Amino acid sequence: MSKTTFILIGITYYIASVIIIAAVLNYISKKEQKKYESEINALERDKNLIISASILSELNKVEPLINHSDSKEIYNEWQRRFKEIKDIEVPKITDELIEIEELFHSKKYKELKHKIAEAELDICYVKTKSNFLLEEIKGITLSEERNRETITKLKSSYREILTKYKTNTGDFELIKTPIELQFENVDKLFSAFEVSMEKNAYQEVGKIVKAIDDIIGNLKIVIEEAPSIILMGQKLIPNKIKNILKIKEKMEREGFNLDYLNLDYNITEANKKMTDIIERLNVLNLEDSIFELKTILDFFESTDNDFEKEKISKKIFEEYARTILVKVTKLNKINNDLYKKLDDIKYSYDLTSEDVLVIEEIHESLKQIREKYDEIIEVHRSKVSNFLKLSKEMENLNVRLAYTEEKLDHALRTIGSLKEDELRAREQLDEIKEILTKSKNHMKSFKLPLIPESYYVELSEATEAINEIINELERTPISIKVLNTRVDTARDLVLKVYNTSKETIKTAKMAETAIVYGNRYRTNKEVDEGLTKAEISFYKGNFKTSLEKAINAINIIEPGIHKRLMEEYQ
Repeated sequence: MSKTTFILIGITYYIASVIIIAAVLNYISKKEQKKYESEINALERDKNLIISASILSELNKVEPLINHSDSKEIYNEWQRRFKEIKDIEVPKITDELIEIEELFHSKKYKELKHKIAEAELDICYVKTKSNFLLEEIKGITLSEERNRETITKLKSSYREILTKYKTNTGDFELIKTPIELQFENVDKLFSAFEVSMEKNAYQEVGKIVKAIDDIIGNLKIVIEEAPSIILMGQKLIPNKIKNILKIKEKMEREGFNLDYLNLDYNITEANKKMTDIIERLNVLNLEDSIFELKTILDFFESTDNDFEKEKISKKIFEEYARTILVKVTKLNKINNDLYKKLDDIKYSYDLTSEDVLVIEEIHESLKQIREKYDEIIEVHRSKVSNFLKLSKEMENLNVRLAYTEEKLDHALRTIGSLKEDELRAREQLDEIKEILTKSKNHMKSFKLPLIPESYYVELSEATEAINEIINELERTPISIKVLNTRVDTARDLVLKVYNTSKETIKTAKMAETAIVYGNRYRTNKEVDEGLTKAEISFYKGNFKTSLEKAINAINIIEPGIHKRLMEEYQ
């Protein structure tokens, strides 16, 4: 391929690339142009919607309703604002849109983007002003219908309230005058509403409707809540206070200290609050009255619970006062007796001062508990504290006493177990000696050709261990820990001797039986040799080896005998 061909191919690629880039840029430009064109059309449409026919229509509806100077001023203000929007604001936006069109056709997209954003803000601002103006005008044009509808609902609510009042007049005797005065005011306001509607005084009408709504709303609350307020403020709470004072006086005569409840102050404050609530009720002000009265009633009802708690606490206190005194006296006697014997116990059982320190601690603890008990009883006798507090102090003291009692029981069990361990060691010594005697007699009961040497070693060890127990029991003081160890060791060694004697005799018997049984097969040379070896082992005292050799020899003639004899051995 020639150099010229390469050049032509390169030029072709270059031209193709330029064409593709130009096409892409052209596509992007058209897409951007279409986007801006769409935004400009949207701005034009939004501008045209600012001045709607609704505003002119509503202004025309308002004009016949103007019948006094205040309404005239408002109407003129609306006209001025509408004219400002129509003749100043909208033309200004039109000029902006024309400028935008010019920038668009000139393809000055950078400036165009900024101008479109400004135009959007201006249109939004003017459109908001226009909508707000329309809503104000509608407030007048729709006021008659809206006010009539509202008044109809208010009259319905008013009739319900009036009916409920007349049906239960006796419940409102305390505030009859202010309620009926409010009913008269509502009737006057309904009449004033009709007069204002006839005069098209819509601003005045709005005020009247609001006043009627406020009064009826308050009357509804009064009719619903006043009977409860009167019942609680004049009957329930006063009766509750009388009952509480009666109980308080009786309990104080019985020795209860109720100062911590602060009842006199709380009753005084409750009476002040109820007086204030009734005064506010006479002017039909019920704000928070129900809540405040319920709070007062709940407080005095909780006082009944406090009285019951105090009575229960007194019973608990008296019960603890009896039981603690009895228990602490009893424990003191036990501990004192133990305390006196402390030196003897330490000497008898080789105990250190640390071992018996717990007894001294118990002695001190019981002393402190008794002092605290006397202190609580003295406070009770002086009547300067309530039973709720005293019972809790007694309860805490009882817990301390229970813990101390547990420590004392443990100390007694520990010391008692020392004596028990000594007695048990003596009893076990007799049992161990008896087992060893049985072992010896058992070994003598079967005349063995030779007693294995291991038996004599074990017998010697067991005998020595028994002598160690005897020596330990004869010592003064006795170390219980060492004694228990000696007993355990001797018991284990004696049982070992016992098991050895049983096993030795059992094995010897089985070996002798196997040899005697096999004698019938001595005509067989191999059996004869095996039984001879078994006899030699038997007379040397190797009874287990003897048994195995005898069984193996017999097994030559009588297969399976090995298994049967071994089962019998086991």
